Amino acid sequence: MQTPHTAQEINREIAAIDVHAHFGEFSNKPSHVLRECMSASARTVLERAALANIRLTFVSPLSGLMPRGKADAVAGNEEAARTVTPDAALRQWVVVDPLNPGTFEQARRMLAGPKCVGIKIHPEEHCYRIREHGRAIFEFAAEQGCIVLTHSGEENSLPEDFLPFADDCPEITLILAHLGFGYDDDPTHQVRAIQKSKCGNILVDTSSAGSVRSGLIEWAVREVGADKMLFGTDTPLYFTPMQRARIDYADISKADKRTILSGNAEKLFGL
Repeated sequence: MQTPHTAQEINREIAAIDVHAHFGEFSNKPSHVLRECMSASARTVLERAALANIRLTFVSPLSGLMPRGKADAVAGNEEAARTVTPDAALRQWVVVDPLNPGTFEQARRMLAGPKCVGIKIHPEEHCYRIREHGRAIFEFAAEQGCIVLTHSGEENSLPEDFLPFADDCPEITLILAHLGFGYDDDPTHQVRAIQKSKCGNILVDTSSAGSVRSGLIEWAVREVGADKMLFGTDTPLYFTPMQRARIDYADISKADKRTILSGNAEKLFGL
């Protein structure tokens, strides 16, 4: 077991890369307290990243995802592009909504820029089933040669439903968000999809409340290896230093911590 002193040294030594973050107003909760708690400006996101020794944060705009079924992804993407451009510590996921054809052309333009790391999809917030629209998304991603980050774990976005598209596009890397999250309380969905992948092109990020459960990070490392895992926080929905601490204090090797916190992202995104 890692000692607190060792974990603190790891925090100071390894400058992490957060591959799954947001900024803006969270509008999907009836409680004004929760809405306020789960919202943050890009500046606040970066301040919390600094507390956790995170050197790069990849964001998508909450305004491009919410309110559920009514978001304006095009306007959200433009907001994100303006937000990340002047800040060296931010990168952009461009949101693609297959029900909004304009997002494909917008993504094509933004992916050509230096600050856009790939496309973000959210079948739940945009209200479509990946089984019905995955083909168009993955063919577009293959054409662009870009990485895909997706929400996963609910009925529209079950990890196993992505397998046919990922298998047919081996040149694409798919990141399944939210290790351990399942609408049916099954924490294994993302890991099992990785194990079933024919091409080995599926990864998982740690950006879920479920990932802070005792033993889950360690179980995932045993099942698929640290090289299939990326650090993500889902900030501002969750508190960034808490998500970082879960990796720093995990009962896994220092090498595995480095791989999850920064190594895999450095290789995948060519940093």
